[in-house]
Amino acid sequence: MMKTIKKYIAIGSVCCGLSALLVSCNDFLTIYPTDRIVGTDYWKTKSDVYQMVDGCYKSMLDYSIQERAIMWGAFRSDELVKLNDYNDNTLDNINAVNLLPTNRYNSWAAFYKVINNCNVVLNHVEDVMAEDPEFTIGDFQVVRAQMLALRSLCYFYLVRAFRDVPYTTHSYEADADVEPIEQSTPEEVLQHCLDDLNEARVYIMRTGAYGRNDWRNWGYMTRDAVHALMADIYLWRASMTHSASDYQQAIVFSDSVINAKHAYYELYKEFDITEEKEDIYHLEDGNIALNRIFNTDAGNSHESILEWQYNGRDNSNSALENYYYESAEGRQTSILMASQIFNSVDQNANTDQAKKIYLSKNDYRFWNNVYEANNEEAQQLSIRKMVDATSGLVDVTSTVGSAKNNSRAYKEFRQNWIVYRLSDVMLMKAEALVETASSDSLRLKQAFDLVQAVNKRSMYENATDTLKYESFKTKDDMELLVLAERERELCFEGKRWFDLMRYCYRHMEGVDIRQRLADQGSWPELYPPMLRLIIRKYGIGGEGDAVSYKMKSEPYLYWPLEESETKVNSLLKQNPVYIQEKTTSKN
Repeated sequence: MMKTIKKYIAIGSVCCGLSALLVSCNDFLTIYPTDRIVGTDYWKTKSDVYQMVDGCYKSMLDYSIQERAIMWGAFRSDELVKLNDYNDNTLDNINAVNLLPTNRYNSWAAFYKVINNCNVVLNHVEDVMAEDPEFTIGDFQVVRAQMLALRSLCYFYLVRAFRDVPYTTHSYEADADVEPIEQSTPEEVLQHCLDDLNEARVYIMRTGAYGRNDWRNWGYMTRDAVHALMADIYLWRASMTHSASDYQQAIVFSDSVINAKHAYYELYKEFDITEEKEDIYHLEDGNIALNRIFNTDAGNSHESILEWQYNGRDNSNSALENYYYESAEGRQTSILMASQIFNSVDQNANTDQAKKIYLSKNDYRFWNNVYEANNEEAQQLSIRKMVDATSGLVDVTSTVGSAKNNSRAYKEFRQNWIVYRLSDVMLMKAEALVETASSDSLRLKQAFDLVQAVNKRSMYENATDTLKYESFKTKDDMELLVLAERERELCFEGKRWFDLMRYCYRHMEGVDIRQRLADQGSWPELYPPMLRLIIRKYGIGGEGDAVSYKMKSEPYLYWPLEESETKVNSLLKQNPVYIQEKTTSKN
């Protein structure tokens, strides 16, 4: 695993966020010999470079990044609610769509820290070839590719959370480097990312190149990870612009991942896989999938593409632990709980009128994703996925799902966070196929087949209530099927809010990614069916209706900028649905 190295910590701490760039960081750095480390004396050997590369990846394990992956990607959606007896006004405000600029979750500092770390490496690494003959042009190209890819992933998170964000390739290594930066538009940032990823994918290591079962095949940016990220970015941009060519690119890069995973499976199946599969996806069977994919003790799953690697010794995934498992040692309750949409089945689950997400109790995910599924008396449901320490095997004929198991050790919480996995990419492709299909085209059937492959692997082997193609007669039906299957498959993995945003954008007119929100005079209204899905976690009427009423237009999809950022950088423009007065308030 990655080592704890003081030399990279000093560099990684130089940029604490854009606000930190505009005030002195000296107090934070005085314990380190910063001039020696970031200066020319440091970049001498191949070892120096790889220590810095490891440092960049380790900075992605920061508590704040994992916390925001959950809050930005899941909590705002219909999946999660706050534990009833957990007192936190900030979470209450977010739940009520009062996203105040003073909210701590608005901070983007941890992501800009990683971006700056990548920029430091990119701006120095070429010089090492002249210092160390063992650091070859090939080594340089691979390192550069990894840093371009990791930086692009961070910018993609920021665009999805804030839309208009500062973009820089400059490395901040001293107070003298600091200068204010204005926000760029989504068009500019996403194109920069795609340009960098197009370069990176040529030189970056393919999955498996590090050797069988080497954690770097999943813990580093690889060619599969780059292609998955490119598919995701194209899918996002296509949703905002309704671009058929971007949807097609999402299909192309999804296919690249699917085909590469098939080739990897074929190469190593005699070592790692005991059961032959009929298709090219080779997905785990449903009743062992929870254990194989999310149980870190089993290693990185062959389905996985990119996982942040936590070993429980040098690092622990304490953010996931606090939000999904236990918020304090001995407390046995997490900060967040699954919403009631996971508690029973609904024959309308694939429509925008659905109250629940599962179609059948024969779906292993119904029992595995949460504890006490199908318990009518359960006021709140604890999350099981990613935190359960048992085998995960269930009996679909059960009356009520398993009670929460708190046997997992609180300290040294070793649990990887999956950024991309194969079923995610399969469903990205399905989404893009639907959006490029005519009402009765072959592409709708191809999209259905991908959804069916994901759904069927999670069904009890003797079940007869699997999906039927005849039930999805229109393009709109198929769009909602893909959206629903993504929630069944990827719940709590930081995907759902972004999925809902894409769904909303596809049905909005007048979106302009070439302009910042603050520079526009008006904004398109949100798509009502998307809002119906969001508010179902609130139950009928009351708070849900109030939330739906508040979310009127495009700016409400995004977080406000943190107040401290706008105070120190006068070039930043606040999300226009938020205003700054003597006391921060909301329009």
